[in-house]
Amino acid sequence: MKTLQGKKVLITSGGTLEKWDRVRGHTNLSKGTMGCFLAEEALAAGAEVIYMHGYFANLPQHVSEMRTVLFKGIEDLAEKIKSIVQGEVIDFVIMAAAGSDWVIDKVYDQSGNLLEEKGKMPSDEPPIIHFKKAPKVLGQIKGWSPNTTLIGFKLEATDDVDYLIERAKLRMESSNAEYMVANSSNSLYGVEEPHFIISKEGEVLKVEGKEKTAKKLIELLADN
Repeated sequence: MKTLQGKKVLITSGGTLEKWDRVRGHTNLSKGTMGCFLAEEALAAGAEVIYMHGYFANLPQHVSEMRTVLFKGIEDLAEKIKSIVQGEVIDFVIMAAAGSDWVIDKVYDQSGNLLEEKGKMPSDEPPIIHFKKAPKVLGQIKGWSPNTTLIGFKLEATDDVDYLIERAKLRMESSNAEYMVANSSNSLYGVEEPHFIISKEGEVLKVEGKEKTAKKLIELLADN
């Protein structure tokens, strides 16, 4: 039986939290279910697991046997991944976390005055929030650690499988990832939605459900 004995696997899980002030912010619906399945499978295969998780992500059952790293927003996630992959040899990075597409740029009151208060936004009237594009962390990882095997996830709000796979292949190419896991946004509401594991060589494997997808992906990594 092939294993990941002696390998280090870094898994990101859950959603990022982009703070507006000290008490408010925006995130997404990711609970880290896939990340938990991946972490458990990697651990069972003998790997040393680094489980990076957002504020609201679930924790794996055997989390006490893993190294955990809490991240906040997408920029914090990027800084922590960079520090880890540049500071030690990481064999696999599995980016299962659902990163924010937008982060806060500036906040104004209804009169157009810039709010620079770092505590809590006034609650008597709605603020006007300007967003800016969040950095794409997946596309930076190979620059930080060229020899790490990179696995990304691509979620699209579509039921068109061909479109989903096409988009995943584009993301895989732009990030120089070895594998990309494609799934529709329906998977946010259940664990049995199909996932498609796409290799750099173009092979596409359809797997039913998150748990089976995690198991199959770890098996593929153990074959490398």
